Amino acid sequence: MPVKLALSTLCENPDRRTGLSTLFPEMVQHARRVFPEVSWVVFAGRKAPWPDGDREVEVCRDFPSNERPLGRLCADHLLLAAEARRRGADALLTVGFHPLRSAGLPVVMQVVAPTPGPGVGALRKSYRAWALGRGLARSALVIANSAWTLAQLEGRQGPLIMSPEGVQHERFRPDGPRGGQALPSNYLLWVSNLYPYKRFDLALSAYAGLPEAVRRDTPLVVVGGDWMGERGRAESLAGRLGVRDSVHFKGWVPDDELPALYRGAMALVLSTSQETFGRNVLEAMACGCPCVLQEIPVLREVAGESALYVDFKDTGRASALLLSVCSGGWGREQLSLAGIERSRAFSFDRLARERVGAVLSILGKAPK
Repeated sequence: MPVKLALSTLCENPDRRTGLSTLFPEMVQHARRVFPEVSWVVFAGRKAPWPDGDREVEVCRDFPSNERPLGRLCADHLLLAAEARRRGADALLTVGFHPLRSAGLPVVMQVVAPTPGPGVGALRKSYRAWALGRGLARSALVIANSAWTLAQLEGRQGPLIMSPEGVQHERFRPDGPRGGQALPSNYLLWVSNLYPYKRFDLALSAYAGLPEAVRRDTPLVVVGGDWMGERGRAESLAGRLGVRDSVHFKGWVPDDELPALYRGAMALVLSTSQETFGRNVLEAMACGCPCVLQEIPVLREVAGESALYVDFKDTGRASALLLSVCSGGWGREQLSLAGIERSRAFSFDRLARERVGAVLSILGKAPK
């Protein structure tokens, strides 16, 4: 029996790239393969990229996204559900909220960040806490993206599932070109926006602790967007630490260049204090790139024993681990193979089956 689902992606700011920028296009694309009887209404920002070509996916660009936060909140809470119902939707999927006006539609709330990162203002924290609490109490289904996130959702009485994020194995794979233009054969890699909670300064300090000869032969390549002047502060710190010539700030590179960068790196370095999931870690592992990660539960959940862990606040230990990585004396090939194998457990087909399958179940329309 045909089903139409509505999905709001207005929480994304099209001027910034984040994990959600690719998560939901991939979810819908794979859901169309797994559940061809399900069509979609996607609410996307006026400038947000969304793949064309599927007549069963309507993209509505009538509402502002997160480059205009107040307009987005008004649309998400007051207007979207009525428009979804007008377009024939059977349910509305959101990210982290239950709308004030749901137009009688069942709401499925996906949760990717139960608590805001450090540095978020008091007003935004208050809104997030209110929206999460309201969503947990009212949504027909709540979907957490990790066991760590699931454990934070106290008090939920209704249907609640955990469905981890996926990786595009068609793109992120171990075979293919390695490295990038003007890059040496050896380098360490950072792939993430420079948000304060990512603590790039700790990764940079650990890198600065390497011997000068090692840094000269193994630069640190930084891929990711700026945030509130963090790149300028990082460049200044690199200068003060005496490593500016060995740190290459690339900004965001085209998506099709990322797999080669992962494949050519000695390791991905991530010193974050928290993560919503860590899809960059999945992407790196799928490409055969070992990972040196901050010891936090959600990254352990994603990478398991297929990565190296350290507390980057301990600069000496972090530097020693990076030195071992750069010298090749730590079983790179074994970690690479283990990461490739572990990444196979995470896919967008799995995500689509779990999430859309659960939505169809609450609608009483699960395939037999």
